[in-house]
Amino acid sequence: MFEIFAQYLQSKIELSDQELKMIEEVCVVRKLRRNQYLLQEGDIWRFNAFITKGCLRTYSIDDRSMEHVLNFAIENYWIGDRESLLNGTPSRFNIDAIEDSTVLLISKDNFAGLMKSIPQFQDLVNLIIERSFVASQDRINNSISLNAEEKYIRFIEKQPQIALRVPQHMIASYLGMTPETLSRIRKQSLKK
Repeated sequence: MFEIFAQYLQSKIELSDQELKMIEEVCVVRKLRRNQYLLQEGDIWRFNAFITKGCLRTYSIDDRSMEHVLNFAIENYWIGDRESLLNGTPSRFNIDAIEDSTVLLISKDNFAGLMKSIPQFQDLVNLIIERSFVASQDRINNSISLNAEEKYIRFIEKQPQIALRVPQHMIASYLGMTPETLSRIRKQSLKK
């Protein structure tokens, strides 16, 4: 599974064989079955996780037992709870596998060591954080300024590969609507 991560890294930055070996030595492979948790609410998240296979989601459950999906992640995506990782506080979120999945875990300390030892790895991490921030801004703006149909269309346009792999009720939760509303929107869009 490290080969997939190595290909990802080499498509973004130049690394020597020695640097790749340093990275490989700190990676731990974790296989998840469908519906298995990577992180449960209340646990402290201590890793940076890269997905080599599968599809996962990050979500919370409110006091009415309603799920609220924050994001989906597939191959070549990173996933985790940054707040819990950075502050050492219990997570407010769950992360579970929508499909059988494999992730590479790098502990917080080992990740920091890689960033210190490999400057271009630090540059990649900064770029990922910047893009993540932009994506979060876009998601917040969409959620407060678009109607339900526009949200769905934007989701399909921006994340078509995820839309094909995720159950409709989870997409509805991600978009902040009921499954019934999403079903109605999908039927209307098929008629157009």
